[in-house]
Amino acid sequence: MTTISEAEFARICKGIYEDRETIIKHNPLGPNEEILLWMLLSCLNSYLNLAEIEIPCFNGKPDADTYRNAIEFVIAKRRSNDFDIDKYLQLFSDAN
Repeated sequence: MTTISEAEFARICKGIYEDRETIIKHNPLGPNEEILLWMLLSCLNSYLNLAEIEIPCFNGKPDADTYRNAIEFVIAKRRSNDFDIDKYLQLFSDAN
């Protein structure tokens, strides 16, 4: 099972935040925070080599809270060390 360290999680979040203008421009599916959280979840699915059964599925139209909860769910089982992801996700809340 692939795990992720705090340093690597921080690096991915920072990269998405730095590229936020381009990501938002090319993925206009909702509010900025929602788009960036969607991108992070997609990156984590790939980075962590999640099996199809491990990838969160959503009923209805997901929003920022849905993506945030899905990220927390995925990370909970895949952290190589215990760290607080909220401070990194806060970057995306401030991206409006």
